[in-house]
Amino acid sequence: MGGKGYSYKSSGTNSGGNHYCARDYGSSASNSNSYHYSNSDGSYYYSNPNGSTYHSSSSGNATYTSPSGNTYTSSSGSGSGSSGKK
Repeated sequence: MGGKGYSYKSSGTNSGGNHYCARDYGSSASNSNSYHYSNSDGSYYYSNPNGSTYHSSSSGNATYTSPSGNTYTSSSGSGSGSSGKK
């Protein structure tokens, strides 16, 4: 894994300018097949090796889900967030 703790599985950019990258973090990770993508509209999504996820929409609204399933949201410009269990 080259000392980084992961190896690249695949990555690329499609004709619409949307980028993705998939990584293998090995069997010790909660989510060994993690990935992220970023879209030409400014939105992006991360599926992390610890099992958490993060999504940001093109309008700036964001949702983070922790490994335990707690969800936190924030809206662009509001400076506030809410949380809840899925």
